[in-house]
Amino acid sequence: MKKVLLTAVAVFGFAFANAQEVRFGAKAGIDVASVKVKVPAISFFGFNIQEESTVTSSETGFFVGGFAEIGLNDKMKLQPEVNYVAIDNFNMINVPIMLEYSIVDKFGITAGPSLNYLLDAQEDEFKANFDLGAFYDITEDLEVGAKYSLGFGDVSVSGFFAGVGYKF
Repeated sequence: MKKVLLTAVAVFGFAFANAQEVRFGAKAGIDVASVKVKVPAISFFGFNIQEESTVTSSETGFFVGGFAEIGLNDKMKLQPEVNYVAIDNFNMINVPIMLEYSIVDKFGITAGPSLNYLLDAQEDEFKANFDLGAFYDITEDLEVGAKYSLGFGDVSVSGFFAGVGYKF
């Protein structure tokens, strides 16, 4: 665990040291999330009482957070974020680390992992997702974006996020 943490610190330190420009900002928006829970089969003395099944629930909520935009070159940026995500049945802290690539002047795509800490879970609180999305810079300081976050595991939280960000 120490090696992973030290490697992450070294990578971010290197990115900040070589960054062309670092800007900070805030973002907010809506999310439509689905929670999928795999329920294992239940057997009693070799008899199946319940087959394995999956329970899914979808809800709409909001997110609010902050980000750092680290310019790597003219086309690429690294954007770590910290977001609070509120949905009817659960709340979580979402930490995506996105790589942005500008396709044309104001439009680009974004992808990367995100780590989630489920605040209302009693066990298995940490979840990892993979995010894929797009963004459009309305002005130099204002952008809109949308992404899909794909969750993994027996309990997974996936969702569609759409919002606006302001760079300071």
